[in-house]
Amino acid sequence: MLRRIIAVIAAVSVLVSGAVAAGDAGRYRLTAGDRLEIQVHGHERLTTEATLDGTGAVSLALVGEVRLAGLTAGQAAERIAGAYERGYLDTARVSVRVLNHRPVFVLGEVEEPGRYDYERGLTVLQAVALAGGYSYRADPDDITVVRGRSGKRRDAGETTRLLPGDTVRVGQRFF
Repeated sequence: MLRRIIAVIAAVSVLVSGAVAAGDAGRYRLTAGDRLEIQVHGHERLTTEATLDGTGAVSLALVGEVRLAGLTAGQAAERIAGAYERGYLDTARVSVRVLNHRPVFVLGEVEEPGRYDYERGLTVLQAVALAGGYSYRADPDDITVVRGRSGKRRDAGETTRLLPGDTVRVGQRFF
């Protein structure tokens, strides 16, 4: 019962952590799998939602593929505006907003292993809570995180912050 209460508290804190200051949004770098809302102001037919493909690019009307991986949302807006201004629009005012980041995956000894939406500030404990909490066989001291971009594996604690694309694996305790 106590584990369920802790899981609920952690899940609520994940929702609250999504309301992070806008300053964090300016530092986040786009990666493959991020879902974006791209608005071309004054040209609503060009406004779209798109997901960065495996190469970190999106396909846009009139201009084709535009590579955005590694850029902030503001830099991505500038790059897209530049693409539209090279032959299609005199002046392009573009805004980019991240709708969804790459997901995180929680595997191993949790109640509901699977894919979960990433929220800024997400910790291992919060991800475990999203996955229904630890199973009865879980060893909370045996947690591994595999970083999404680099693939590097490292031991982690419950307070370890996750990044988009990370995989959390909770090990099994031996009785």
